[in-house]
Amino acid sequence: MNTANSLLEKIEHALELDFGVIFGDSIEFFKKTWLQGFLLQLFTLFIILPVIVAFYIPLIIMVIAEQETGYNDFNTFNGFYRGMSVFYISSILLAVFIIGTLITALKASFFKIMRKLDNNEGVTTSDFFYFFKRKYLSKILVLTLVSILIVIPSALLCYLPLIYMLVPLSFFTIIFAFNPELSVRDIVKVSFKLANKKWLISFGLIVVSSILSTILGYIVCGVGLLFTYAFVYHPIYFIYKEVIGFNEQSVIDQIGITPVE
Repeated sequence: MNTANSLLEKIEHALELDFGVIFGDSIEFFKKTWLQGFLLQLFTLFIILPVIVAFYIPLIIMVIAEQETGYNDFNTFNGFYRGMSVFYISSILLAVFIIGTLITALKASFFKIMRKLDNNEGVTTSDFFYFFKRKYLSKILVLTLVSILIVIPSALLCYLPLIYMLVPLSFFTIIFAFNPELSVRDIVKVSFKLANKKWLISFGLIVVSSILSTILGYIVCGVGLLFTYAFVYHPIYFIYKEVIGFNEQSVIDQIGITPVE
């Protein structure tokens, strides 16, 4: 089991990373993970869809009502939204918060799936819901809240701090995925330590992979984004792999080890 101190120690003594090597490894690995990446986007859409529908329901109701009466009255719209504004906005914010938690759980599960594929292990659909358990969701919920509390002030400060925060925020999920026993405070601490140590190369890889996945996705009329968007998680995976690594022993490594009674 990793502790926060052991992770910080690994990060502190990590070797230099090579942009080209990580990017090349990400492209090669994507050939093995594209199907799971596609499923990740589908599951994400299924989770987001109810909120999108709920957001537009009041507008659709008003449009239908006005089509039936044949009378357009902007005051009707204003009165309608004023009357339900508190409940409506509160419900939407709560839904967004819950959905953000579920999507984070999906992404964390995807990182676990990537590790399985990297080890040439079998993967099932149920692996996507590995972190959909109470003990994990409660921690992810707090982690999502921390992310929001970081993003909002950063965005309000002319977005410049948000550019810096992009890197540590990108590591929140993968640090949790492979170290779910850590507290939220330790996850945030380790993520910022990793970001500070490898900020420039991490930022470059995140930006380049995002641009590449978007361009390739839109080449196929936008639908391709479902297949390509998960590529942005691959450089993050390899940065974690190279800097922190995984405490795993192969079957061969374990031969001759006498179990402790």
